[in-house]
Amino acid sequence: MTGTGIRLTAPAPGWAIDADVVVVGSGVAGLTAALRCTAAGLRTVVVTKARLDDGSTRWAQGGIAAALGEGDTPEQHLADTLVAGAGLCDEEAVRALVTEGPAAVRRLIGTGAHFDTSATGELQLTREGGHHRRRIAHAGGDATGAEISRALVEAVRDAALRTVENALVLDLLTDEHGHTSGVTLHVMGEGQHDGVGAVRAPAVILATGGMGQVFSATTNPAVSTGDGVALALRAGAEVSDLEFVQFHPTVLFLGTGAEGQQPLVSEAVRGEGAHLVDADGVRFMLGQHELAELAPRDIVAKAIMRRMLEQGAEHMYLDARHFGATMWETRFPTILAACRAHGIDPVTEPVPVAPAAHYASGGVRTDLRGRTTVPGLYACGEVACTGVHGANRLASNSLLEGLVFAERIAADIAANSPAGSGERTAAPRAAAASGPAALRPASAGPAEPAGTVPLPLIAPEARAVIQRIMSEGAGVLRSARSLSTAAVALETVNEQAQEQDQEDRSQSQTLPRVQDGPGHGKAAVPGVESWETSNLLCVARVLVAAALEREETRGCHWREDRPERDDTDWARHLVISLTPDRRPVLRRTATAAFPPVEPGSADPGPAPLAVSSPATPPPADAPREP
Repeated sequence: MTGTGIRLTAPAPGWAIDADVVVVGSGVAGLTAALRCTAAGLRTVVVTKARLDDGSTRWAQGGIAAALGEGDTPEQHLADTLVAGAGLCDEEAVRALVTEGPAAVRRLIGTGAHFDTSATGELQLTREGGHHRRRIAHAGGDATGAEISRALVEAVRDAALRTVENALVLDLLTDEHGHTSGVTLHVMGEGQHDGVGAVRAPAVILATGGMGQVFSATTNPAVSTGDGVALALRAGAEVSDLEFVQFHPTVLFLGTGAEGQQPLVSEAVRGEGAHLVDADGVRFMLGQHELAELAPRDIVAKAIMRRMLEQGAEHMYLDARHFGATMWETRFPTILAACRAHGIDPVTEPVPVAPAAHYASGGVRTDLRGRTTVPGLYACGEVACTGVHGANRLASNSLLEGLVFAERIAADIAANSPAGSGERTAAPRAAAASGPAALRPASAGPAEPAGTVPLPLIAPEARAVIQRIMSEGAGVLRSARSLSTAAVALETVNEQAQEQDQEDRSQSQTLPRVQDGPGHGKAAVPGVESWETSNLLCVARVLVAAALEREETRGCHWREDRPERDDTDWARHLVISLTPDRRPVLRRTATAAFPPVEPGSADPGPAPLAVSSPATPPPADAPREP
């Protein structure tokens, strides 16, 4: 697999760090991988976009799912996961998750994570949507992610592991053979490595989290701008199943114009017995599914949207008044505080809720060892598509997936790296040293392969435009018309950026300085906000292309104009890559089996489907060419 030659427009790296492994991201997946790599004797560097504890992991309220309770088994966990995935899970990947999961959670506890226990010291387990048993371990009632993040960050600091915080990763570096050789990154504002630099390493682990900020309303933090998926696409890696965006059904409704990160009302609230009701107090999930409010998330989200459409309502309600004040205060203190901060008291009134973008079930395509189609590039956590989630993630499988596959990646790198053989037992401690001795001039090697093409940057002002386009055209409810309209609008943003870039380059041959704040004038200048917006546009175009191609309703992909699941034609995966001119090219796999990722051995499936620039949206019921 060769790269596309596409790179973000940025200054050349002015400094470099050498390592055996660079981990991009500091959630449960990234920090677990980093700790395991360090323990194996590998010089490991963690690069993270904000602070170590600022990723999506710390926002996880519900918990981590594993067959830890009496009477529960990995086989039962596997069955629930396969049902939620709507026919597109890779069973081998799911089996790895559920069989290795319990031991991985115990190792996490050994690392220092404290989960809620009973008076006798046993784990307190709860249920969430799609689970037939209580198998969700939680911490601090509804602060599981925060506790996991605390424990892992503390372990990383105790190990004196080298970290670069407040750093946005830009692009993958590769050698003349197309093998990974590190990443370029920009350190924002503070820290000794200010400006653009590089971490050179033969193994790169992407653990950058999700891309929820591509939509106007999301549960994701502001840092979730799809940076890892965009980087992988530019590097020539394949992504899969990007159309399967999970919209969490119960997000605190803050008004129709609310944008950015929205407070989540955990599925665990329903797991403890809360009811979904309409304005008249009717429990509309009864009769919709055998598990009622605890049906898989896609079913609940669709039921809420249907009821909203039927009644012309902007939201539904989650009624847990019967919990009483004590249960709310002890079991769900974080959610209680968030609701009260917005003028709602769940103890005395139902909570207004509506679906919002939550989790990307698809991502950078990997095998069971976390390897992507680019040699030396690995991915785990939400940025990856391991085959575990299929068309819809089962609740609380995300933290477990990050944990299990991070350990698998570390084992693979250690087994295939001379540095992991134990010959350099002092390497991890040496790599942790901070100061000038750990740096070297970037001129010691090429910053980019020859023939790279600078990507026209997207002005920060376009971010809100992209988000509105996606929310209106590719949200919970989609159709050929809405998706085509979105595709046209996104292409307009892309074309305007190209035109402005060409005009700017014709007027000046010098590269503008990096700006950490909004740029001035029409031309987008290199800087965090323009790089993030460029990444958002990249993943938005690919997501819309995939959603438009999948002409059925499956899992969390809901097509109004194609309301039925079609196993004959669509029990398949969509695999996507970018051409050097930045066009997404889609191919449909021949079967529902998750294809291998080794370069040269991928299932070719039918002929690739090149996605051309749309002209005008078709009529609402117009057929599309396959």
